[in-house]
Amino acid sequence: MKLGIVGLPNVGKSTLFNSLTKAGAESANYPFCTIDPNIGIVAVPDERLKLLGDMYHSKKVTPAVIEFVDIAGLVKGASKGEGLGNQFLSNIREVDAIVHVVRCFEDANVVHVDGSINPMRDIETINLELIFSDIEILERRIAKTGKAARMDKSLAKEAALLEALKAHLEEGKLARSYVTDDEDELALLNSYNLLTYKPVIFAANVGEDDLANDGADNEGVAKVREFASETGSEVFVICAQIEQEIAELDEDEKAMFLEDLGLSESGLEKLIKASYKLLGLHSFLTAGEDETRAWTIKMGTKAPQAAGKIHTDFERGFIKAEVVNYKDLLEQGSLSAAREKGLVGMEGKDYVVKDGDVILFRFNV
Repeated sequence: MKLGIVGLPNVGKSTLFNSLTKAGAESANYPFCTIDPNIGIVAVPDERLKLLGDMYHSKKVTPAVIEFVDIAGLVKGASKGEGLGNQFLSNIREVDAIVHVVRCFEDANVVHVDGSINPMRDIETINLELIFSDIEILERRIAKTGKAARMDKSLAKEAALLEALKAHLEEGKLARSYVTDDEDELALLNSYNLLTYKPVIFAANVGEDDLANDGADNEGVAKVREFASETGSEVFVICAQIEQEIAELDEDEKAMFLEDLGLSESGLEKLIKASYKLLGLHSFLTAGEDETRAWTIKMGTKAPQAAGKIHTDFERGFIKAEVVNYKDLLEQGSLSAAREKGLVGMEGKDYVVKDGDVILFRFNV
């Protein structure tokens, strides 16, 4: 999974990126200190892996990973070259979802590019810049497709879609609010990699005082939540500064620090939950002496396609999947003991893989 981080300058974007990835991206109290896109790979915390790895004495334990891409802050007029312009947006066109960091904290020591704290104005500013960037993409596509459509009538449908989509964006609407039931059009929409077509997770960045109650008393957070609900987005509340402090601690210290703050999970864990929910993802597991590993798949994925995540040969030559829930496996202490208790199922091609399934695939090629 790949997530792109966007936001205005000085909203806590790079601080959040640092805390999530411990990659040490430069962070300072002035706009545009992030000039090149920062990329960090983060392991998805999963206690099930450690427990299974210990049980099997696995030589290697491999978690699922998320790739974060952090780009320079956007400002109003970025599409016209204001600030650093919008050239860095190309770095996040390939991401699965966008993490939009919104400043919901007051701090006289951290300047705001627009002079005051107003989360909804900031969201609108970023959305407009993303819309302008998408219009540029569509205009290039229209020029190319329109010319080709004169020679190839089969491209007429796409040419019409591009024009309709451009008109939709020019009304200030996001691409993901464009409604169509046509499967061909949906496939084309997915292929364009439009930024405003991607699902969004809002990271409401609050001060420490608002963290323990999840921003319940913060007016800005309430407005972000309302907007997210209207647009089918996810929200999580974070204090990027606190997250950066947490990132420096070992696991035991981290647990104590979170407890002192009245928190049950870190911002990274909140973000992972929000992104998995938004994208409809979960994980199945494989376990053994050589390796215990988590594999991220779409909910509703059937056994052969899940096998294909490991290797295309597994999908091509799929015979059966030997499936046991990880809790049952841990309780019984071994796969053979779980088999004896009738807890292991032999599943065929129509089996829909569940979160926490531990699977041994049988295949022949």
